[in-house]
Amino acid sequence: MAFLIIPSTLLLAQDATDKINGNAIPAPIVKPSRDFVMVQFAYNDWIKKPDSINTKFGFAFNAYVCYDFPIKKTNLSFAAGLGVNVSEIYLSGQTVYNTDTSGSHPLKIVSPVPDTFKKVKFVTTYLTAPFELRYFAHRDNRNKGFKAAVGLTVGTLLGSDTKELTGIGGTNVKLKVDTKRYVTPWNFAATARVGWGNVCLFATYNLTNVFKSNVGPPITPATFGICLTGL
Repeated sequence: MAFLIIPSTLLLAQDATDKINGNAIPAPIVKPSRDFVMVQFAYNDWIKKPDSINTKFGFAFNAYVCYDFPIKKTNLSFAAGLGVNVSEIYLSGQTVYNTDTSGSHPLKIVSPVPDTFKKVKFVTTYLTAPFELRYFAHRDNRNKGFKAAVGLTVGTLLGSDTKELTGIGGTNVKLKVDTKRYVTPWNFAATARVGWGNVCLFATYNLTNVFKSNVGPPITPATFGICLTGL
């Protein structure tokens, strides 16, 4: 029995000496996830537009890289980032007419005569900076648990184009008009998202019109979709 007690005593003494000398192995540092990447797929629509404009449906794609700044020892944080927003809308039996230089609205959305357009798509691309106030129920691992955020996106226009599929002489012809002349150069939108773990539902509502004032019809878009977050 003495042979068993003596080695145990020596081990305990050595452990105590290591702690005194500061040789104890420190616990590993665990950094919480910060929703560094956000990828969004959405349904896009012009919810405010003149009655004369007819739309079918639309889609939107957003991808952001964000950095998260925790607000002291709370479940809140502030995030800012940079990314791209691509929005497209399909018109129903209409096309974008932007060659009229007269009048107060040189850009118009009209039904072509004759009605030969089979598909018309209007696309905008913005370089966008998102800003969010975030809440995480699971502060140490944001890939788990409830999360929510509200914020604002600010975008600068990279490009805009209208793509048309029309029939000419019995042959399908694709036409593309690429111009930023009529589109709002800066885009502001309110955002909100709520979800669990890495999957959220999100919505945006534009605070600016699609087209410049007194250049095109007053149109306000909104989107609703799924947001995937992580890292």
